[in-house]
Amino acid sequence: MRHRESGRKLNRNGAQRKILFAQLLRSLVKYDRIEITLPRAKELRGEADRLVTLGKRGDLESRRAAFQILQDKDLVYRLFSVVAERSKARQGGYTRVLKTGFRYGDCAPMSIIEFVDREAAQ
Repeated sequence: MRHRESGRKLNRNGAQRKILFAQLLRSLVKYDRIEITLPRAKELRGEADRLVTLGKRGDLESRRAAFQILQDKDLVYRLFSVVAERSKARQGGYTRVLKTGFRYGDCAPMSIIEFVDREAAQ
């Protein structure tokens, strides 16, 4: 039974999940929108919202915590200057998940996860 167990395993052990989510967060901060499978998007949503909350706080401790996840100074700068500034007025719910259909090869449900206050397509 799975009483009081949160989160999906996604067929990975803990270290692999941590690396997967770190890479997905890097891509999300860099491109503002990525297309992934629906279970991954639903799990990533909470992690991304926590990361934007760190960006909104803006202090040194938050920058260090964000750098521990993103491992890239340019992405941390983008998170704190661009993404967090766009989300200043919002109290939560910084990301949205849009279902896009099914993948051709294995019929996996696909979705797009994006920041709600993202800029228009360039």
